[in-house]
Amino acid sequence: MNTKTIRLLRKTGIAEGISFLVLLLIAMPLKYIWNWPLAVKYVGWAHGFLFMSYVALAYYAKETYNWPFKKFAFAFIAAWLPLGTFVYDKQLKKEEQSLQSK
Repeated sequence: MNTKTIRLLRKTGIAEGISFLVLLLIAMPLKYIWNWPLAVKYVGWAHGFLFMSYVALAYYAKETYNWPFKKFAFAFIAAWLPLGTFVYDKQLKKEEQSLQSK
């Protein structure tokens, strides 16, 4: 079975997770400690785009692979938690390998 959607979801999830950590650990301290608000503006915009892309791809994967709503809900919740997409990526990797073996 085609795993292109899961592969893209995994890559987007990793990028979203990295952008979230950069926002929390670099951009926000730059804004609130060193009074440089542009960091949050640009990193926040990029993170918002990646977040929306990740959620949209998760929904597309749900529809493509007939996943239960619960699986989509976990992907959505993972995007809200720091390191959540990295943890959820392990499950997606297993799913991808399972589909490749079919």
